[in-house]
Amino acid sequence: MRAVSYNLREHKASDELEDLVQRYAVDLLCLQECDASDLPATVGDLQLAIATQENRLGLALYYREERFTAHQTRAMALKKSLHDRVLAPAHERLIGLQLTDNTTHHDLVVGSFHAAPLTASNSLRRKQIHASHAELLGMGPGVATLMVGDFNYPFFTQRLTRNMKDAGYDLSLSDLRTYTRYRVFRGHFDFATSRGLDIQSVETLPRGASDHLPILVRAEYSPANSQASAVA
Repeated sequence: MRAVSYNLREHKASDELEDLVQRYAVDLLCLQECDASDLPATVGDLQLAIATQENRLGLALYYREERFTAHQTRAMALKKSLHDRVLAPAHERLIGLQLTDNTTHHDLVVGSFHAAPLTASNSLRRKQIHASHAELLGMGPGVATLMVGDFNYPFFTQRLTRNMKDAGYDLSLSDLRTYTRYRVFRGHFDFATSRGLDIQSVETLPRGASDHLPILVRAEYSPANSQASAVA
């Protein structure tokens, strides 16, 4: 399967979505910093499953109807940073979608995640990541899970990788940095965490109108996944 995650920089890169979906044959599209009131119901062959309603910096998740059957969706608030309390950019920092893959009959839970900004601590962001994993696990205990988004975590990622592995998740960085606009704050801001999946690659795509570069995650279901079944 192919999933793209893209922080649209306050919706500025929204005009690029159709081309991204067509060019990279995307199955799942996870957005951050979008304007939910200005999102189309479809992007190419993808259907809008869920978008936040209360956020100034919104989240959205699209899926390919031909491949997946969508079940439940959920929007979730996480522990707030001081930035969130003062400026209120995002009440909900995680959205989740439970799916069945019509091709392989696997169950899958996908999340689009936007961590607290760099003004917050890595400790707070780790708490948000763990809380997000717990929320997604509640949507599909034991099934394959993919969470992508803007983690705002460019420094000390090796420690985060170990932290994720201890919790039963793999952390996958892209081949190139996803944020290079400013001299100091540059690095891998956008990546993926997963369980029950083999991440084949995470590719940083060409720059568009956003200050983040989109990433393309290619993943297959892990043979060890208890939900595995023969391909239809």
